[in-house]
Amino acid sequence: MLLLIGLSFNEKKMKLVWADEFEQQTIDNSKWNIVKGNGCPELCGFGNNELQYYTSDPENVIINDGKLVIKAEKDSIENNGFTSAKLVTSQKGDWQYGRIEVRAKLPQGRGTWPAIWMLPTLDRPMQWPADGEIDIMEHVGFNQGMIYGTIHTDKYNHMKGTQKSDSIFVEDAHQQFHVYGIEWDEQSITWFVDDEQYLTLEKGNEQKAGWPFDQKFHLIVNLAVGGNWGGRHGIDHEIWPQTFVIDYIRVYQ
Repeated sequence: MLLLIGLSFNEKKMKLVWADEFEQQTIDNSKWNIVKGNGCPELCGFGNNELQYYTSDPENVIINDGKLVIKAEKDSIENNGFTSAKLVTSQKGDWQYGRIEVRAKLPQGRGTWPAIWMLPTLDRPMQWPADGEIDIMEHVGFNQGMIYGTIHTDKYNHMKGTQKSDSIFVEDAHQQFHVYGIEWDEQSITWFVDDEQYLTLEKGNEQKAGWPFDQKFHLIVNLAVGGNWGGRHGIDHEIWPQTFVIDYIRVYQ
């Protein structure tokens, strides 16, 4: 476990610059793009052989009791076998540096793959992984409770087996809400759960191939089913539906 040495969050006196508390009755279209279909090549640039079909239907994404609920259902559309939802802030919430906090409760079971992550906001098609990816929180149901933070770049990515990543165990992640987040500045990115820091990566002397994070990124939240990682140990077909519930998202700078 790596710890960030320096000022605490409160000592930095950051200001809230963007938030969704999900107090409204419907998804705020001024803040979110709702992805539809098998993926979002125009927004995401790639896929992971996942089994879900993303919809904007209330069966898959709804605001309930002040929380965003993303539900994965065993429901075949376009021969996909499952439906779910993915929300993206591109062109509506884009930031270079800051602290991102997401208070969420995760699903449970083999085949689930919820994620809170970031991709760059570009005026051209994305070139992955060269343009960079920040995974704030990933969880795969075959390893219940293990929370992962990761970056992907041209130099450091899972295709080469060089991705930079660490993890922390949160036993009740599917039962209780926890705050998942990062602090990101010109020199480093630090990952935390409930203010417990478990990974810090520093820019050092890296050029863009190792550190493409000096540009604006946007936020993505989704619940995938199966896929290259989430489905590595198969899918439990008896657990559905499963939900990924988000209480709030806050961005400070």
